Amino acid sequence: MGFNYTALTRMARFAEWMIDEQILATLSQTLSWSHFVELLPIKDPLARDFYAEMCRIERWDVRTLRQKIGSMLFQRTALSKKPQAVIAAEIDRLRDGHMTPDIVFRDPYLLDLLGLKGAYSERDLESAILREIEGVLLELGSGFAFLARQKRMSVGKDDFHLDLLFFHRHLHRLIAVELKLESFQPAHVGQMELYLRWLDKHERAPGEKAPIGLILCAAADAEQVELLQLDAKSIRVSEYLTELPPLPLLRERLHQAIEHAREQAARQLPGSEEQA
Repeated sequence: MGFNYTALTRMARFAEWMIDEQILATLSQTLSWSHFVELLPIKDPLARDFYAEMCRIERWDVRTLRQKIGSMLFQRTALSKKPQAVIAAEIDRLRDGHMTPDIVFRDPYLLDLLGLKGAYSERDLESAILREIEGVLLELGSGFAFLARQKRMSVGKDDFHLDLLFFHRHLHRLIAVELKLESFQPAHVGQMELYLRWLDKHERAPGEKAPIGLILCAAADAEQVELLQLDAKSIRVSEYLTELPPLPLLRERLHQAIEHAREQAARQLPGSEEQA
């Protein structure tokens, strides 16, 4: 049977991309040709490799892969905002079975499935997340397991309550999630630090890594987050969107964030003008 021009073009592009026989053999155990057809149009080779490996690890069907690409999953990961050499190294680690927080956490999270309109409270947001927990877990990513809502933490004479507590199977860590209706405030960091220290002392099981905190807020100032150096504190800050903006606007916003993050990373490299 002959092949048309489109089929031959796809085959040629596939041969140009998949030059490592070992990688191809590993991917082919999970991905079908239909998966590869969805991946071929992605222009950024690092993004294409990311989707291929995540598809293999999380065993996405073709429809799910298409949805992940359409929702700009790669551009919403912390990984996409790193220098290209770092991205390539992280993808190599992913091929070896090592998943990192930069791959797991996203910004923004797309929570339009919650159906929240108009004015709502943090408790409404929390209740909607639990009501739609299956869809939320799909957005969070494979490996998240829900543990508790309003986790009680007794510190001295006071009781505190963490909004949501998860465990991530691939990271081997507890994930503490705080929901904020307002924009991110530096004061939120101190609250999360308290929660993480309590979890590390009272809930961390033998063999687990230190807990990570995720502050989900309506908006976040990139400069404030950057100055606080939250990676060293194992805290992530992400926005959530309960109503999706037009795709071109979301794409533009994510590309701007990626360029800003990479410029900042370049300034911090040894020998940069800023450090000279």
